[in-house]
Amino acid sequence: MVGITRPGKIVAVGRNYVDHAAELGHPVPSRPLLFLKPPSAVIGDGDAIVLPRESVQVEHEGEIGVVLGRRLRHGDEVEARAAIAGITCVNDVTARDLQRSDEQWTRAKGFDTFCPLGPRVVAIDSARLGELIVRCRVNGVERQCGHAQDMVFSPAALVAYVSHVMTLEPGDLIATGTPAGVGPLRPGDVVEVEIAEVGVLRNPVVVAG
Repeated sequence: MVGITRPGKIVAVGRNYVDHAAELGHPVPSRPLLFLKPPSAVIGDGDAIVLPRESVQVEHEGEIGVVLGRRLRHGDEVEARAAIAGITCVNDVTARDLQRSDEQWTRAKGFDTFCPLGPRVVAIDSARLGELIVRCRVNGVERQCGHAQDMVFSPAALVAYVSHVMTLEPGDLIATGTPAGVGPLRPGDVVEVEIAEVGVLRNPVVVAG
């Protein structure tokens, strides 16, 4: 078990659960749909998510995060599983209105505080990755519950795929996609992302000053 450090890069995956693609009215991609979140978006457990003035529809996206433990380039799934150091909770906070209006997702996904991580990175047997369950609650009410076995592309498949696009370095994070149930965040809310093996990532929500 190791603490959270800011990743060198954060590679996220869109529409990796059929039910989430459906709730947004999008098709399921035939190959992983990748985008990047900046390391400057990272905050830790207990830090505040700040709602930017540029958006009127900021939503939570609870996810399973995979942290690399070794360098990987052009890896297959066996090598990808061996390169995974551990897992953590991720909240891929998204300005949904900006995601719809912009031609790409950098602004919608990239505001400061839009990538809560934690509360820790926990090593896990790669054979158990498919058993993981991520839950997201807002003010104690569960909104999301996703099983890794229901992903379109498994965590190992995602790591291998990304490694054919860019070299993955130790500490890099892959956010594996969010299940159905995304919804709005309001000032005063407390949002929690939980993976039983990791614990609870808890963040209050405030408005930009």
